Amino acid sequence: MERRRVLMLLTGCLAACGVLAAELPQQRRVPGGVALLDLGASAQPPRARFNGTPVLVVGDAGRWTAVVGIGLGAKPGPASIAVERAAGSAPRTLGFEIEPATYAEQRLTVPPGKVDLSKDDLARYQRERVHLAAVAATLSDTVPATLRMQPPTPGVRSSSFGLRRVFNNQPRNPHSGMDIAAATGTPVTAPAAGRVIDTGDYFFNGNTVWIDHGRGLLTMLCHLESIAVKAGDVVAQGDRVGTVGATGRVTGPHLHWSVGLNRAMVDPALFLAEAVASPPRGSPGKP
Repeated sequence: MERRRVLMLLTGCLAACGVLAAELPQQRRVPGGVALLDLGASAQPPRARFNGTPVLVVGDAGRWTAVVGIGLGAKPGPASIAVERAAGSAPRTLGFEIEPATYAEQRLTVPPGKVDLSKDDLARYQRERVHLAAVAATLSDTVPATLRMQPPTPGVRSSSFGLRRVFNNQPRNPHSGMDIAAATGTPVTAPAAGRVIDTGDYFFNGNTVWIDHGRGLLTMLCHLESIAVKAGDVVAQGDRVGTVGATGRVTGPHLHWSVGLNRAMVDPALFLAEAVASPPRGSPGKP
């Protein structure tokens, strides 16, 4: 474990020196997407903020890039980040355009008990929401070892990012991750190197693992049958962290995978070197 920790630190150092130049995520300047903004050259990495939240900056003295996560709730139109070239210097504004995006909508009719929470379930959800919001706000100083991830489990994408479901004419929040259909017990691995920052059994998410990859880049793996790590563990890309299950509020086994960037959930597909297969036409998606 100590050797792995040293390797991670070394990888982070190399990344800060520009190794990440060819490993940036795909750019898609839409709600739920990622904007790659050129910050130019400087001896020290600039600091950047988007809506007051620190932004991941990678590169080297010859060229720095801000990797900005755009939340699903963002409005299309002009946007900007604040860039500080040196500590204490006045920030300058760097503008970009958020383009509109259309995500699929699915309308379902289900028994009322599957939509409306009981008093006890609602109270549990409210308690867990506060804790999970704090986890999602994690911001560490470690530089990510890579910005290209591998699928955390083999399988077919059964529900894509951004899908908006309407249950009994009641709209729900857009799907903030990627669902991968796989059998119960299928290994789930770390999509990239990082540190486990939270594990637990939550009402909606079931058995869940959160991994901090550094500087506001997080992943969340949900509905696990089993968890093989604990908070504080350092994992390498491909290390087993659990198995696929059907825990939480779901109807069948699958893995829900979310990626957070500067406290915004963004499309995991943008971070994949190879795309996960989409479901065949006409096949139902997992909730």
